[in-house]
Amino acid sequence: MGNWVVIAQYFNGETHSTEFICRGRETKGQALEELRAVLHTYLPSKNIIEKRRRVYRFTDQESYLVVIKGRLTEWECTLRVAELLSDSADPDGPQDLIPPGF
Repeated sequence: MGNWVVIAQYFNGETHSTEFICRGRETKGQALEELRAVLHTYLPSKNIIEKRRRVYRFTDQESYLVVIKGRLTEWECTLRVAELLSDSADPDGPQDLIPPGF
């Protein structure tokens, strides 16, 4: 299983949430493909009746802000890729290359 994921982080009212859209991609490129595939379809809530969607790309070219105007509310979602660096349940897995205490 790969270490790359696509995540959505969003805010609505007073709620901040992080959602994993997909996990286990082998390469960053595969994760970026998945990310770009969901830009125009991802919804942070099944209750949204979408009226308008604006997609902004950040200068890093690897993360996006998606603003969805619903009938009653507006949602702001940041979609991005991330790499798993460590997992305490898998000590043989990848570990952060930054020395401890740095």
